[in-house]
Amino acid sequence: MAGVQVPVSDVRASAGEAGGNFRFALTALTVLFFMWGFLTCLNDILIPHLKAVFDLSYTQAMLIQFCFFGAYFTVSLPAGALVKRIGYQKGIVGGLLVASVGCLLFYPAADYHSYPLFLGALFVLASGITLLQVSANPYVTALGDPATASSRLTMTQAFNSLGTTVAPFFGGMLILSAATVAVDSMSPQAEAAAVKMPYLMLAGVLALLAVIFSRLKLPVIASQEEGAGEAVADAPAWSHRHLVLGAVGIFVYVGAEVSIGSFLVNFLGLDSIAALEEARAAHYIAYYWGGAMVGRFIGAAVMRSVNPGTVLAFNAVAAILLVAAAIAGSGALAMWAILLVGLFNSIMFPTIFSLALKDLGRQTGQASGILCLAIVGGALVPLLQGVVADSAGLQLSFLVPIVCYVYIAFYGLKGSEVVAK
Repeated sequence: MAGVQVPVSDVRASAGEAGGNFRFALTALTVLFFMWGFLTCLNDILIPHLKAVFDLSYTQAMLIQFCFFGAYFTVSLPAGALVKRIGYQKGIVGGLLVASVGCLLFYPAADYHSYPLFLGALFVLASGITLLQVSANPYVTALGDPATASSRLTMTQAFNSLGTTVAPFFGGMLILSAATVAVDSMSPQAEAAAVKMPYLMLAGVLALLAVIFSRLKLPVIASQEEGAGEAVADAPAWSHRHLVLGAVGIFVYVGAEVSIGSFLVNFLGLDSIAALEEARAAHYIAYYWGGAMVGRFIGAAVMRSVNPGTVLAFNAVAAILLVAAAIAGSGALAMWAILLVGLFNSIMFPTIFSLALKDLGRQTGQASGILCLAIVGGALVPLLQGVVADSAGLQLSFLVPIVCYVYIAFYGLKGSEVVAK
C-alpha cells in the first residue's frame, strides 16, 4: 500500500528562499489549517440541525460524520498519487476547488430536501479537505528542523483549532437560529434551506483561496521537482511498528474527538445536564474547540523541552478522567467536564502524527498517506457511539471515547518507541 511517496524530509528552497520563505510558507499554510478546521466543525452544527429536520435517530445522524470522514479513507490514496504527480502546491489548489464544489452542492440538497444529497455534498467537501491534508501535513513537517516537527505541526494545528472555535458561532447564528425561525413557520423546506447561504459564502471563500494559492511562490520538495528520483528503502513503511501503532492512534484519536463534538449539542440539551436549546448549546461547542486551540499553543512550547510521548500520555489520562466525570455526573459538573476535554485533545493529533513519522526518511511520504487513511476513525467511531446512544442512552455512550483515550495513553508511553531493526 502506498500513499504520498514524495520524501518530505528533503525540502529544497531556491536561492534566497530558505529561512524567511519557510516562515512565509508556514504562515500561508496556517490559513488552510484554519479553513478545514472551520469546515469540519460545522458538522457539529449540521448533525443536530439535520437530525431535527429529517427526524433521524442518533445512528442515522452520525452518517454525516461517516460520509465526511469516510472520504479520508476513500480519497487519501488517490490524493497521494495525484499530489506525487502534480506537486504539493497544485494539490492544495485542487483541494480548495473540490471543497468549494462540495459547499455549492448544499444548495440543491436543500432545494430537494434530500438527506442523501446532503451526505453526497459532505463527501465531496471532505474529499477536497483530504487532498489539502495529504498536501499540507507532511509539507509542514518538512519546513524546518526535524527535531521540532511536533512543535511546528502543533503550532499550525492551533490555527486549525481557531477555525473550529469560530465555526460554532457562525453555524449557531446562520444555521440553527435560522432553523428556529423556520420551525416557527412550520416549514421543513425552510429549515433545510437554512444551510444555503452559509455554504454559498464558504464556497466563495474557498474559490478565492484557490486563486491566491495558485499565485504564491512556495518552497518546493526537491525530489518532487526532479521527478521520480531514488527508490524508497526496500522495507515497506508498514514494517515500522511505531508507524502502524501510530495509525491506530490517529484512528482512535480522530474518532474520539469527532464523537464528542458530534454529540455535544444533544448532550448539553439533556435535562440532567444543562437543558440548553440547540442554538444556545452551539455556542458552548466553542469552549470545547477553543480549549484545543489554547492547548496547542501551550503544547507547542512545552514539547520543546518535554518528551512528546510523555505529554501525549498525560493528556490522554486527563481526558479519560474528564469523560468519566461527564458520564457519572450531572449538571454543570458534567457539562464543563466534557467541554474541558478539548484542552487535552489539543496536542494529540499533531503529536501522534509526528511520532509515527519519526526516523522514516524517504518512506515519510508513504507513511503520511497511511496516517491520513487512519482518519477514517472519524467516520466509524461516531457511528459506533450513535449505536450505543440509541441502545443504552446518550450519556453512557461516552464510554466509547474513553476506550480510545486508553489506547492513546499506551501509544504515548510505549507504542511510539522506535524499535531498532
